[in-house]
Amino acid sequence: MACSPLLMAQSSMTDQQVLEYVKQGMSEGKDQRQMATELARRGVTREQAERVKKLYEQEQGVNTSKMSGTEQNEARLREATQEESTTSVLENPQPDSRELAQENQVFGRNIFNTRNLTFEPSVNLATPPNYRLGPGDEVIIDIWGTSQNTIRQQISPDGTINIEKIGPVNLSGMTVSEANEYLKRVLGKTYSGLDAPDGTLEIRLTLGNARTIQINVMGEVIQPGTYALSSFSTVFHALYRAGGVNEIGSLRNVQVTRNGKTVAKVDVYDFIMKGKTQDDIRLQEGDVIIVPAYEALVQISGNVKRPMKFEMKKNETLATLINYAGGFSADAYTRSLRVVRQNGEEYEINTVKEIDYSAYPMRNGDVVTAEAILNRFTNKLEVRGAVYRPGIYQLNGEINTVRALVNEAKGLMGDAFTNRAVLQREREDLTTEIISVDVRSIMAGTSPDIPLQKNDILYIPSIHDLEDRGDVAIFGEVAKPDSYSYSDNMTLEDLIIRAGGLRESASTVRVDVSRRIKDPKSTHSTDSIGQMFTFALKDGFVIDGEQGFTLQPYDQVFVRRSPGYQAQQNVQVTGEVIFGGTYAMTTTEERLSDLVKKAGGATSKAYLRGAKLIRVANDEEKKRMRDVINLMNRQFGEAMMDSLGIRVEDTFSVGIDLEKAMAQPGSEYDLVLREGDVLSVPKLNNTVKVNGAVMMPNTVGYLSDKNANYYLDQAGGYALNAKKSKKFVIYMNGQVARIKGRSKDKIEPGCEIIVPSKKNKRVNVGEILGYASSFGSLATMFATISNLIKK
Repeated sequence: MACSPLLMAQSSMTDQQVLEYVKQGMSEGKDQRQMATELARRGVTREQAERVKKLYEQEQGVNTSKMSGTEQNEARLREATQEESTTSVLENPQPDSRELAQENQVFGRNIFNTRNLTFEPSVNLATPPNYRLGPGDEVIIDIWGTSQNTIRQQISPDGTINIEKIGPVNLSGMTVSEANEYLKRVLGKTYSGLDAPDGTLEIRLTLGNARTIQINVMGEVIQPGTYALSSFSTVFHALYRAGGVNEIGSLRNVQVTRNGKTVAKVDVYDFIMKGKTQDDIRLQEGDVIIVPAYEALVQISGNVKRPMKFEMKKNETLATLINYAGGFSADAYTRSLRVVRQNGEEYEINTVKEIDYSAYPMRNGDVVTAEAILNRFTNKLEVRGAVYRPGIYQLNGEINTVRALVNEAKGLMGDAFTNRAVLQREREDLTTEIISVDVRSIMAGTSPDIPLQKNDILYIPSIHDLEDRGDVAIFGEVAKPDSYSYSDNMTLEDLIIRAGGLRESASTVRVDVSRRIKDPKSTHSTDSIGQMFTFALKDGFVIDGEQGFTLQPYDQVFVRRSPGYQAQQNVQVTGEVIFGGTYAMTTTEERLSDLVKKAGGATSKAYLRGAKLIRVANDEEKKRMRDVINLMNRQFGEAMMDSLGIRVEDTFSVGIDLEKAMAQPGSEYDLVLREGDVLSVPKLNNTVKVNGAVMMPNTVGYLSDKNANYYLDQAGGYALNAKKSKKFVIYMNGQVARIKGRSKDKIEPGCEIIVPSKKNKRVNVGEILGYASSFGSLATMFATISNLIKK
């Protein structure tokens, strides 16, 4: 997983922390790939990992330089596996990102640089009997029976262990099996029971900690060099440590040299293809692994299961290449392959037949292409239209005529138009011709049957395909207004039933049907564009209108809404009234004073001047709101409007004066109510708020003889950025007024004085108020503006 530059830049891990993290993770047995991914996630770069690797190597060098030879061997044994894994993680803190298109990849080349396949030797397996001991190996000698003892020692650099009462015993170069037999003879001098025929005393040598060996990986690998590996390591693990082969390295001829002699030749393809591991031998001290350049690299593309490049050995054939590629894909043309070959001067094309695949040797640079089969049929027939099983059929000895094909398709459907079918035929030059077919006569046997050819398409139309049936539609006061498929003899009542019946609000005295004018024989245009029929209904049946009337395709039915139908309309009153709650309106002219009277009148604590009316916005009002906001967006910009929080809302506040409405019922102050209105009658609030560009926003007790300046003084006076001439007041009922001069009449209980700020240069409050007036007394708009200004 690649790290983002931001995450890498924010890495907070020091080099020492990275080193400690890797050491701890290895001691806890964490997966190397997980640790590498975590380091990359924490921002550790490849450069930092290289620094930490050098730090780790220096640390190991300092520590071992102060030890004796035996101590150094012990240290190497303890840390051999950990060091190998630690450097592996540090060398690759980020997963390999070398990705190529599959056809450009060389098969098997990535096997030694994947994080999931390390070939690391397991430390939990029993010691193989043929394991050859050497300096640095820790051996455990267990003695049991009539005597009990355990000897645990490390083979010294001179190849010996020191056994008490016996002295140095040379084990270097012996296999574990040979060492067991040798120790029986040596220890038999001290433990006499070892030679007893009854086996009263037994001895067994096993390996404790394996030694570290040094091997050299040379040739065409990513990172050639000398590597310290566990003595259990094999050729594949060494190749993994070296990063795998490079772009010219061979996977088919990896050589292991020991003491100047080649002891193994490894073909990695045998492991990948067949799972063979006998050539993946265990390495010994001083072994040299040589990866030569490949002899031949061949590419196969097209319709094979594994299109990519493959390394080929001498005398391997095209059949071998196909096997390496996983065989042909299902749509491959297998009878021949195209090979592009270099002849030393230029390219040449060879077409290799299937019979020659096993005898055609591959050469370096060959490019093989497997084509796809042709996208055509040798014996296809098709029948479409009014048969029970339309589709594709086989042209054979039984199905080779029109009658046989129709019978194979399970016969004609009832709506089949049999007087004339269409047979589409492909000529030799791939053009098509149309042949008319009298299916009725052929099926009846009165006309000769027509022979079929490959790729013939027989189309038998339905009578419905040949006429424009259309739909009928119903609108208005029905349960499911929609378009419905037309049927012969469909009546108005039938369509109403299909639409779920009439709604409660439907008018039964007028149902209109509109019909388009159709005159296929007309030779001139007319002014008429349609016909209209009107009907009356009773109990779902037509009682007035054209008798025997049936619908025609494309008719439109309109069920009108009864003008006398009215659903209940409710309004609500809350606050300081005797009986607050929801009330049903009884007339379309019900007013504020009527609602208060229904609620038993106002209480003695009611403050009628502060009453507020909240109204639900209808579609027209919302449209006007959107129009105003769009206009303001163009004037001030969307960013300004977003910051003001001005938006289309479902409700708005209507400025009212309930005190005057109650005093003058039916007057212009006594507004007509609308469904959903909520009238809120508050208690007297004898305070005044001061907000905006003042020294200290404050709430002050209301005094009837004080003007605006008094309340502003109670807030510390104007701030430096105050627009003194633009101050205004918002009343409890939602109304807004400018404050001019020293008038005290503008100040009422519960109101809020707002002083705008000069910093809002981009928007003029007066302009916004002017736009907002288009809403029709939308006090909510002004409250939003005041909240913005005081921020």
